[in-house]
Amino acid sequence: MAFLSRFAPRTPRALAPVLSAVLVGLLGAPSPVLAKAPAKPAVVAPKTASGSGPWLYRGSDVPQDKAWIFGVLPNGLRYAVRRNGVPPGQVSVRMLIDAGSLYETDPQRGYAHLIEHLTFRDSKYLKAGEAIPAWQRLGATFGSDTNAETSPTQTVYKLDIPDVSPAKLDETFRLLSGMITAPIFTDVGVKTEVPIVLAEMRERSGPQTRILDGTRAIFFAGQPLGSRSPIGTEETLNAATPAKVKAFHDAWYRPDNAVIVVAGDADPEALIARIKQWFGTWKGASFAKGKRPPLPDFGAPKPPVGGDPANPVGDAKVMVEPDLPRVFNYAVLRPWHKVQDTIVYNQGLMIDRLGIAIINRRLEGRARAGGSFLAASVEQQRISRSADATLVTVTPLTDDWKAAVKDVRAVIADALATPPTEEEIAREVAEFDVAFKVPVETQETLAGSKLADDITDAVDIRETVANPDTVYSIFRSSIPLFTPAAVLDHTRALFKGTVIRPVLITPKATDGTEADLRAALQAPVAPSSGSRLAASSLSFKDLPPIGQPGKLANAEGTGLLGIERIELSNGVKALLWSNEAEPGRVIVRVHFGGGYAVIDPKDAVYASLGETALMDSGFGTVGREDLDRLATGRKLSLDFDIDDTTFKFSADTRPADLADQLYLFAAKLAMPRWDANPVIRAQAAARLAYESTNASASSVLGRDVGWLLKDGDPRYAVPNPAEIARANPEGFRRVWSALLKQGPIEVDIFGDFNRDETVAALERTFGALPARDPLPATGFAPKVPEPVGDPLTLNHHGDANTAAALVAWPTGGGNAGVHESRQLELLAQVFNNRLFDAMREKIGASYAPQVSSNWPLDLPSGGYLAAMSQLRPGDLPAFFGATDKIAADLAAAPATPDEIARVTEPMKQLITRASTGNGFYMYQLEGGALDPDKFTQIRSILSDYSAITPERLQTLAKRYLVPGKAWRLRVVPGK
Repeated sequence: MAFLSRFAPRTPRALAPVLSAVLVGLLGAPSPVLAKAPAKPAVVAPKTASGSGPWLYRGSDVPQDKAWIFGVLPNGLRYAVRRNGVPPGQVSVRMLIDAGSLYETDPQRGYAHLIEHLTFRDSKYLKAGEAIPAWQRLGATFGSDTNAETSPTQTVYKLDIPDVSPAKLDETFRLLSGMITAPIFTDVGVKTEVPIVLAEMRERSGPQTRILDGTRAIFFAGQPLGSRSPIGTEETLNAATPAKVKAFHDAWYRPDNAVIVVAGDADPEALIARIKQWFGTWKGASFAKGKRPPLPDFGAPKPPVGGDPANPVGDAKVMVEPDLPRVFNYAVLRPWHKVQDTIVYNQGLMIDRLGIAIINRRLEGRARAGGSFLAASVEQQRISRSADATLVTVTPLTDDWKAAVKDVRAVIADALATPPTEEEIAREVAEFDVAFKVPVETQETLAGSKLADDITDAVDIRETVANPDTVYSIFRSSIPLFTPAAVLDHTRALFKGTVIRPVLITPKATDGTEADLRAALQAPVAPSSGSRLAASSLSFKDLPPIGQPGKLANAEGTGLLGIERIELSNGVKALLWSNEAEPGRVIVRVHFGGGYAVIDPKDAVYASLGETALMDSGFGTVGREDLDRLATGRKLSLDFDIDDTTFKFSADTRPADLADQLYLFAAKLAMPRWDANPVIRAQAAARLAYESTNASASSVLGRDVGWLLKDGDPRYAVPNPAEIARANPEGFRRVWSALLKQGPIEVDIFGDFNRDETVAALERTFGALPARDPLPATGFAPKVPEPVGDPLTLNHHGDANTAAALVAWPTGGGNAGVHESRQLELLAQVFNNRLFDAMREKIGASYAPQVSSNWPLDLPSGGYLAAMSQLRPGDLPAFFGATDKIAADLAAAPATPDEIARVTEPMKQLITRASTGNGFYMYQLEGGALDPDKFTQIRSILSDYSAITPERLQTLAKRYLVPGKAWRLRVVPGK
């Protein structure tokens, strides 16, 4: 079933972007494992797989999700349709073509993706340049509501259309049918779109892409996937012609090779009628000639010549990237086979996941205890119908990657030698239980877009979908199968394969050879039984009280949606909104202290380390491992962030866990623990991650723009290795022990909870905290730096043909300007549309230029409107010239009514859709217990964002887009 996705390994936050590049590139982004529980789940008994029934379920005995209506048109087009009202008024359409980069011939490399671009450029009902404005006028935001994706095995067109009406549905299906069945390939279109694709290729280039391509080439050596990146090559793209592109389209864009999925707030029969109306007569060039072309052979992993069948280590590769940390990856590869997606098959997957979860927990425990590796994880995936792979990733703590690999292999060897304990299995089963239970509790909140994506994912991997109740029922009925012997057998199978292939990413060529990599995996290794975690029965009832419970001192309505403002006897304030908009979900935010404003600039390094290490330090006698045990089988979070003028704890929990979630947050403030290990690990992760920020123009821009636009304030900077080295656990404790005691506290709780029980929990937790220290006066008022003539120049170490640029105009800050801040966002979007047209459409210099407005409501200054782009160094003058011209034009003349409509309609629909969930109100109102003005400000949000005149937009442009005030930055190749 498509829902049985992998569990995410535990990775230090500072390293996550670095480590995710290879696995996400190979596997795709992880999907959550689904779930919730009926009181007495029905046992789903395996039954005989059927060859009849809905097309998605043929050959499967998985119970059909009856909410979906499946069908096949006479021309072979498959469809799946269902009603879904999340968010209200929206219809999500997915058009899947079962062809991606693996379907290309060598001269066609990149054509599947190029067709995706050309389909949006020119088609039967949307002439050149009309697609983006047309979808915007329908209220869809380009890039999020209207998009497409090309993978090695499929191309998916995605439309999320808000505020549907019969007329809008007709228009949506009409336009989409023209795009899919009758795109227009012209010389002008190809010559215009190829530079845009090449710009996309440049913007994604750099060390991460080289690692991905190099790893793919080794792991899938001898298979098309080894060299078939969807982006293609410069040679094949520059050789593209309308005739060549049309040949690929004619072969694979045919009704019997396509699936349309629609989920939304509309009558399913009306949706099916439109599918038949607009796609029923579709033939396609090759369809008219007969059967679909034979599917390409994706190949299979081959054993190494003369290798050891018991440990078949084959090809290896050392990739030297001076700006990246050491990472050792290896893959145990088996041939991919189409499976019968039965209940028994899915039960086997659950046992696989159980074995992997036990290994990953042991690896994390070993790393925390001072192992030779900072992080390590195991994943298993069936990749692009090309291989069934078990992937191991190791990040050494020091230069000694061999010791790290040996330690990780020792942990895995123990899992292969001895069955896990009953206690280990029970712990992971409890985690699985909550993972499968939560979607049952929250299934009424599943968005139509997510449900539609689930179907396209299932088609791609040749499996089925099931509703959350079925998933949970299958899981519960499978628990007796989760025996130590079964887990051992499945774990052993996961580490057996046709071939094992390693890759070392290293900053130094002297670190090792390919022979060293093979030797590291061929060397005997003794099982490390010390990696097993000791049994423990720690629970919340064993924890000490926060203190003497407080009392509810005051409760009053806010006059908005039943939201209540309360105050406890110790001065803690809270916003409570108990509602049933999202059953089974509760959002918690805790604001305290003074944020960046109260951190001494000389202690800036501890701000960054605090975001990573503060919560891992635990509280009282409860360390990180204890926190994991407390969270077993629960939906609890320990998220921590720093804002301009506040610190923030965040959690997305459920009603049953709310009281304990509040205890965790209050305990962190009442009795913080100062364990040195999380700080030391955070330092190591930050040090390893920092050098990777030099690797490309975009990473340098992302690293430095935040603090540079705060006039170089070090509190907003990513600390460099020298600053990290000077930090220590004692300094961390000195800084954070003071910060945790300061300032007022506000607790915001929105969602599905019992009001009286929650007030009682607040009295026991936050109401029991001692008096708070006052916030120090800071006079904190950051500002955008003054222009300095030529752009400030930074250097990156990446590809010589890539650069990045930014122009920022200072605006303002503070609550008093909230209405203007919203209208500045509309100005930024009009600016963005013009810059998109100038840099992407007209000269192909940039794939995705961006313009945004930032107005800090909690600070008196520091806002800015910024335009940024990645591009070639030679296109920097064009970017700066385009931004100057657009700014001047917006100030000189009003925007057209159509330009206004193209930004206000999507924004209005975005707000309307978002306002059906608690997250929207939490974001808008958090802090409102301390600042009641938030409730006044939210009342005007829709009018501020959706009602603006061209003249008002021009006035804003005149006020802020002043030529002499623009601050410029460029990032160019260099050391």
